Amino acid sequence: MRLKYPFLDLALAHAHYMDQLKAAACEVIERGRYLHGPHTELLEQEIAQLCQTKHCVSVSNGLDALRLILRAYKEMGRLHDGDEVIVPANTYVASVLAVSDCGLVPVLCEPREDTLNLDSRLLEELITPRTRAVMPVHLYGTPCWDETLMRVAREHDLLIVEDNAQAIGAKSAVAGLNGTVVTGGLGHAAGISFYPTKNLGALGDAGAVVTNDDELAATVSALANYGSDRRYHNIYQGYNCRLDEIQAAMLRVKLLHLEEENNVRNSVAQAYSITITNPKVKTPDFIEGTKQIWHQYIVRVEQRDEFRNYLTEHGVGSDIHYATPPHRQPCYQGILQGAYPITERLADEVVSLPIAPPITPADACAIAEIINRF
Repeated sequence: MRLKYPFLDLALAHAHYMDQLKAAACEVIERGRYLHGPHTELLEQEIAQLCQTKHCVSVSNGLDALRLILRAYKEMGRLHDGDEVIVPANTYVASVLAVSDCGLVPVLCEPREDTLNLDSRLLEELITPRTRAVMPVHLYGTPCWDETLMRVAREHDLLIVEDNAQAIGAKSAVAGLNGTVVTGGLGHAAGISFYPTKNLGALGDAGAVVTNDDELAATVSALANYGSDRRYHNIYQGYNCRLDEIQAAMLRVKLLHLEEENNVRNSVAQAYSITITNPKVKTPDFIEGTKQIWHQYIVRVEQRDEFRNYLTEHGVGSDIHYATPPHRQPCYQGILQGAYPITERLADEVVSLPIAPPITPADACAIAEIINRF
């Protein structure tokens, strides 16, 4: 069944700059430099500028970006096996995987009902003598940052590692540790994902680490390239987490359109929120003073299965982000323990509506009218 309003069609999303993507791909192929090329170097400069950080190290994907940051801090002596990292209970499992993969202990924190992000008001009660870091996740493109998070981190000398996989280009209402408001530059370091579905997505896997810390950037760069600081000289037992030059070229094309895409998504989100009046459907909050980039537009519906079937019958695609929270995943059974009622309620109710191009505000109004008849 072909839907009038598909949830996501990347071919259609790329249509208006497809010629630029093809030209960039051909240019990389013809040059014959497929790793460590000029597009990779330029992309790193452009992402660092966007996030208002000193350094950007391009890597293979968003999970590797977070893993590399945490592993680098271990090599630098800032983290050690068994140290605790506070992460949101309401997040994609990759945030937690990065922590446990590095021999660290994830400690889950419930979300706020308004932002769906980590609730900084709960941090103090989660801190133990082994707590060393907090990983705020800017979920769905809404910044997870406030005065409380910053104060707690400073008072307890905690590292702040942002999971900026879904929010590149978003801005907080409160300045971060470095005086900037752009996500990615708020804490000590951040991991970015360029997975194809992201607002700034590659045509395959890709990611980046951004930071103002010279030592961290150099350590991440070495770890990502077999642990080498120069050719055939391996100072760490590292990984192969490099970014392909062709993906860097694709991202540089799409970066030219990022602000436009984020603005259109904001207009679509506003159209949804203004037009959806069905009391059975709870729309997301616009957080005052922030710039949300609406990677996903999430509504909450108690009768979720019935609602999604209804949407499909009326030509509207949808998805669920995320139906199973990390503590319910089989790989963490017996490891992530505790009660997380808000997280579990969200997992049972959330529905993602179409928001990616070519969805327009007019489309959102039409979809909203369908929703109002549910």
